[in-house]
Amino acid sequence: MQLTGKEKVSYGLGAVGKDMVYMLSASYILYYYQDILGVSAVAMGVILMAARVFDAFNDPIMGVIVAKTRTKWGRFRPWLMIGTVLNAFVLYFMFAAPPSLDQSGLVAYAAITYILWGVTYTMMDIPYWSMIPAFTEGGKEREGLSTLARSCAGVGSAVVTIITMVCVYQLGQGDERVGFKRFALAVAVVFVIFIAITCINIREKSTVDMDSPSVGQMFRALLANDQAMTVVLTIVLINCSIYTTSNLVIYFFKYDFGGEGWYNSYTLFNTFGGAIQILSMMLFFPLLRRFMSAIRVFYTSFAMAVIGYAVLLILAFTNMSNVILLFIPGFFIFAANGMLTVLTTVFLANTVDYGEWKNHRRDESVIFSMQTFVVKLASGVAAMIASVCLAVCNLSNDTSDTAAVVSAAADSSVVGLRMTMTVVPITGLLIAVFLFHKKYMLTEEKVEEIAKEVKRQRQQA
Repeated sequence: MQLTGKEKVSYGLGAVGKDMVYMLSASYILYYYQDILGVSAVAMGVILMAARVFDAFNDPIMGVIVAKTRTKWGRFRPWLMIGTVLNAFVLYFMFAAPPSLDQSGLVAYAAITYILWGVTYTMMDIPYWSMIPAFTEGGKEREGLSTLARSCAGVGSAVVTIITMVCVYQLGQGDERVGFKRFALAVAVVFVIFIAITCINIREKSTVDMDSPSVGQMFRALLANDQAMTVVLTIVLINCSIYTTSNLVIYFFKYDFGGEGWYNSYTLFNTFGGAIQILSMMLFFPLLRRFMSAIRVFYTSFAMAVIGYAVLLILAFTNMSNVILLFIPGFFIFAANGMLTVLTTVFLANTVDYGEWKNHRRDESVIFSMQTFVVKLASGVAAMIASVCLAVCNLSNDTSDTAAVVSAAADSSVVGLRMTMTVVPITGLLIAVFLFHKKYMLTEEKVEEIAKEVKRQRQQA
């Protein structure tokens, strides 16, 4: 039975809400604590990385818990709703640090709330993505829903990227600390509403039984699924590259591009980039898929991203008085990111059938728990890279020094910022495309062949 329009819209709204939350945390938590509250950049980098190490244990365990769940509401929806409500609360408090805390208190507060945010985000993210193979038939329907969900996730990410600083200034009336607190509350409320709509309107259609593996069995199953591991490693490298830039771009506009109205240029750039990212998911990707296989679109996207970063590196060492010039590399980078986000989800969903065919067990939650973990791991690694860059470059949060920084074109701190934003992502993307090319074998023909074989295996069981 084909998915209804209502089901597709409901599932897409959930993606919008959860990626609004994710982008707010991934792109602004470092800026909030380091630049606004004055916490050491290195301390924040350690906190973000430590939280991701903790997730190495938390995320797979959550995948097992989801696989073991049996309720009249299904396997996924209870955890999806519980995790959403808890994560919304934690998000608000994460951006509402008490003014009375000293530096050591702020470090402890940041560590506790960020780890709790990761735990509660996992509680809803794993069941959300694990639902795709459970209520789609595979092939075009699964790819279509994955594309829709990732497109909607891109909308959520883009919306937060575009409006955050404008809303922060408006809601806080110039006080960034107050503005972030109020904006986080608004995002949290939207998040809960959108996921509630998903839970109300989505039903699991797959009756495939999922055995509940132990943690040890789970890791052995993942290691046995070479295609899942290839996609997972590719996702890590792509997201490390993209998130390194997203963590530093606000500093680029504030301390390099400069000017009292730097946040207006920052918002304009993000508005353009967000629009391109949405268009790439909803228009460019479907258009390219008419003429190319998914794997070919994947390679095309990699080439676009590398070209974009190369152009950005060149422009960074020229007169950047006009933000419109940055739209050129921005187009390539944002468009590539949108398409790569959709494709990695499609490829990962395909490895579920591959794993069932090869290992005779279907581990949606296990495999998608790895996606959740590696995306957060990538954000942690990227935040650590950005933190080290900020510490080494010694960029001050005293905006009165901005003009002096900008005027020193050869200043090592500015050069370091520019190089970290461009050369590190290029390196990560080149390694990712090399790995993918060498290891990934699930072409469209192979996926269809495996789907038929899996269906035959089920009939014989």
